[in-house]
Amino acid sequence: MPLPRPIVLVLSSDPAFSRQLTSNWPVGADTPEFVLLDHDLCSELRRDTYDLAIADANSVEKHCHLKEALAAVGKPAILICAENCPDAGGVSGPILELPREPRQWPVTVALVGREILRRSSAESRTRASENARAVVEAEATLGRYMVEMRNNVNNAITSVLGNAELLLQEPGLPAPVQAQADTIRNMALRLNEVFQRFSSIEKELDVAARESAKAPVQARAARRGR
Repeated sequence: MPLPRPIVLVLSSDPAFSRQLTSNWPVGADTPEFVLLDHDLCSELRRDTYDLAIADANSVEKHCHLKEALAAVGKPAILICAENCPDAGGVSGPILELPREPRQWPVTVALVGREILRRSSAESRTRASENARAVVEAEATLGRYMVEMRNNVNNAITSVLGNAELLLQEPGLPAPVQAQADTIRNMALRLNEVFQRFSSIEKELDVAARESAKAPVQARAARRGR
């Protein structure tokens, strides 16, 4: 399942800033969705609403305010700093600070931002794959346990069923006792049918184990064939 398009939050009060940024962003299948937000609203940022923030820190005051707000959210961010800002430069946690060079900054930011989004997407896919594998492994463990316990449960069910049959054959059995013994027998038969279906689980686990063993061999063969 493809991941949704990443969202780039552009924090600026200058529409030209956003136009310069988006017009220089490489066009492709991984082109993000851009959302423009006035920088004065940066205190209302939420972690789950964007993947990358690009902020227009064109003054010392805005630089400090935006940096503090973005650091509090903890998501990847790029601060485009004024050239005369004494606190600008380098990397601070997930925040990358870049100088506002007259002609080069839109291209530089677009290339860096694209790489950040690619890495973030790769990490998201890895986490999703690991979570899916954990679920499959948990289900496989439960399935193996059920298969291992099948014989023990079947033996117990057979014993209950046999005793219920013997009880029903007793002459002069009171009607209430006969009805209870009949219920026990019927429930034992239903349980037996359920556990007979576990044989298909065992076959599925065998097939999955064989396919899992083939995967590394097929991957190596594919690499050799390149």
